[in-house]
Amino acid sequence: MATHAPAPQPLLSIIVPAYNVQHYIGPCLDSVLDQMGSAHELIVIDDGSSDATLARIRALLATRPDIAAQVLAQDNQGIAVARNNGLAAARGEYIVFVDSDDRLLAGSLAALEQAIAEHHPDVIACDFRMWYPDQEAKSHRVGMRYPPGLLRDQATILNTFFADRQMYVWANIFRRAIYQQLDAPVFPPGRVFEDMSTLPRLLSQCASMVYVPHAIIDYRQHAASITKLISEKWCMDLAAALSVARKHLDLRGVDESVKTHFDIAAAYFYIGVVKDSYELPRAEGRRVRARIKPIFVESLYGDCASMLEAARGVETVSYDRGHDARTIRQVERALAGDFVFRVRQTASRKIKVWKRLRKNRKAAASF
Repeated sequence: MATHAPAPQPLLSIIVPAYNVQHYIGPCLDSVLDQMGSAHELIVIDDGSSDATLARIRALLATRPDIAAQVLAQDNQGIAVARNNGLAAARGEYIVFVDSDDRLLAGSLAALEQAIAEHHPDVIACDFRMWYPDQEAKSHRVGMRYPPGLLRDQATILNTFFADRQMYVWANIFRRAIYQQLDAPVFPPGRVFEDMSTLPRLLSQCASMVYVPHAIIDYRQHAASITKLISEKWCMDLAAALSVARKHLDLRGVDESVKTHFDIAAAYFYIGVVKDSYELPRAEGRRVRARIKPIFVESLYGDCASMLEAARGVETVSYDRGHDARTIRQVERALAGDFVFRVRQTASRKIKVWKRLRKNRKAAASF
């Protein structure tokens, strides 16, 4: 009986979760397939799509029999479960996530392979592009601020990450072994902000990083993503993500400087959710703010006074110390229930909602 040697381990596993993206999945997969070679595998997970997404995935992959690819079909369980199932099926040494409505920009896999050949780091951080398909002039590159070269200082890695506040797993290419160090499920099912709770945990496991100043992803901006669907669950999921990240940092015994940078990043996310909560009906907004306040406070290592002191110093990584200080002071006012802050937020959000509705009505009338 003939025996067959096992297929060699791919260097890169590209994982694409997909749900009801029949209009986007073709360009997304084309952008991946056009770069793939013998050192790569593609795993596409259909999350119970009710449109033609799965049929289009299968039809497209059937035209590329030379590519190592597989399609996993699951009942609709959300992007976190799809990512977890993709990870379970992956064999590659490194994991590349691509969302199904985005595009993998040209030269990305080659840039990753070069970084791996030169440094073999635990994680590769990349730039990306905010992509407005209908307003291309608005599209722009978002650059990370990591120092050049191979980083082996975990505090520098985490401090820069928290200062950047770019919480996208697809902009960070981790060794699969790093994912395997976390308890399953890696991505928390049923929550938004799954990247926010997962990325700090992954990065805290990394002993080395290389920053590649290559824009890896065209991050599609939809009307729905620009005008977020704010809900009580949306707000609570963010608070829960901060709590999960804090607990893991405690377990890792991170440097004091990391705790300071975590607090300042948490302040930005908290005040953003507080402001968004004013778009909810009044009673619901009050309830949300009351629920997330103790979770946020308990997630902090310090308080607003210690954050302000750190933001004004020179030891922290910061790209706008004045903005950091203003944000922290807003957090202070929000926590204190400042009357003027509440009035301003109520008025500001009403104006923004009115402008948004007017813009949507004009867009609908143009069709």
